[in-house]
Amino acid sequence: MRAILISAATAAATTFTVVLITYLGFPVAGIRVEGARMYPESEAAGAISDHASLLTLNEEMLERRVESNPWVKGAEVNENWKSGIVTVQVEERRPVLDAEVDGRELVVSADGKELPGLGGAGLERLELDRDQVGEILVFARTLHESGMSLDSIDRVDAGGIEATVEGRRVIFAGDVGERRARALKHIMPEHPDARVFDLRSPERVVVAPRKMRSEPRG
Repeated sequence: MRAILISAATAAATTFTVVLITYLGFPVAGIRVEGARMYPESEAAGAISDHASLLTLNEEMLERRVESNPWVKGAEVNENWKSGIVTVQVEERRPVLDAEVDGRELVVSADGKELPGLGGAGLERLELDRDQVGEILVFARTLHESGMSLDSIDRVDAGGIEATVEGRRVIFAGDVGERRARALKHIMPEHPDARVFDLRSPERVVVAPRKMRSEPRG
C-alpha cells in the first residue's frame, strides 16, 4: 500500500513539474485580435485559460470558439514564440439587409447568416414577407458559393428584388441558381458600362446598357 502511495505521489509530482516547466518556458503572455470591429477582444481572451502555455494551446479549438460568435466569418490563430503573444486574425461578417418581417427586425450578412444588429451599417430598412426573405437568403448563399460578394439589398417590390453585387446593380426574382450566378460572375467584367444585370429571365442574364446621350439635332 505504501509503495502505491509513493508511486501516485511521484506521478503527481512529475505531472506538476512538467506543467510548471511548460508554463514557465512558453507562457501565453497576451492575446491580440486583428481585423475585428464588432468582435470583442475580451471574448477571445476569455477563451484561453489562466496560465496557458503555447505548447499546449489548441489553435483549432480557439478558432472554433471565436467563430461561434455570429459576427465572425472566419478566424486564424498564430503564435509568436518569442513574445508569447497569441494573435487572432478575424474576418467579420458584413450586414447586407435590414428588414422588418412580421414585426421583427432581421439583419442578414452577405453569406446569408442572421446577425444580432447592423454594426453601424447604413442600410435602409425594408418591410418584407417570409417568402421574400427566403429568396434573398438563397440568393446570398448562391453568390457566396460562386465566389461573389453581395453588397446590399436595396429595394423589393412586385417587379423583383434589386441588389448591389460587387458594386453593380442586379435585379432578380426567385431562385437564381448556381449556373446563372457563375454566368453573372463571368459577364460582369465584360460589360463595365452596363446599367443593370437582370436575372429574372429563366436561364439567362440580361444586360441592360447605359442610356446613350441623345445627339443634338442641327
